[in-house]
Amino acid sequence: MLAIAGGKGGCGKTTTTLGLAAAMDAETRVVDADRDMPNLHALAGVPRDATERTAADGRVPSDPADERTPPYRHPEYNHVSVSPAPPRRDARADGGCDDPSARLRRIRAETDAAVLVDCPAGAGPDAAAPLRVCDGAVVVSSLCAPSLRDAAKTASMARTLGTPVVGAVLTRARVAPPGVSDLLGCPVLGRVPEAEPPVLEDASVRRAYENVATEIQAAEGII
Repeated sequence: MLAIAGGKGGCGKTTTTLGLAAAMDAETRVVDADRDMPNLHALAGVPRDATERTAADGRVPSDPADERTPPYRHPEYNHVSVSPAPPRRDARADGGCDDPSARLRRIRAETDAAVLVDCPAGAGPDAAAPLRVCDGAVVVSSLCAPSLRDAAKTASMARTLGTPVVGAVLTRARVAPPGVSDLLGCPVLGRVPEAEPPVLEDASVRRAYENVATEIQAAEGII
């Protein structure tokens, strides 16, 4: 289970999560761990609200907010399944409380697929939860100074939680400036060029994610 993380919103975490999943050569599940600002479902073209599942694939969950709802199959990438973020619930009907870590552990236990987790931005408890559960992390950043600084903080947080940082992906970039690897404390796995939306349909973007996916899949025990 691999966390796709970054300190700054809009740095390209969600695009990287789906781009890497599309480039994988095996069954892959992408999971949105951002309950406050989820957008993996939108990028993947699947509904977030489980009540819409009938129109999507004919299955209706017993509870529209049930975190155990089966994932959606991506409409284009047949080997990719998508688990949208469930709604935040401070107190469940059974008296329990939201536990994003428990959800990720359950997903890891129930699937043999590679799992990529689209993490929340920032350095709060919600951002730390998936890093604590995942077996490794990839930090994502654009080349602007604030994004790089926040990515360095995210990498440091992952290591503090005992999660190794596999490497970094630089978005909207064709080169990696000197010193980026030292700043982030990890190798730069790849650079994803800027492209017009839909970004993942751009051939150069797809090639960039294919190269990164090849390196990640060579790191045994991470996904």
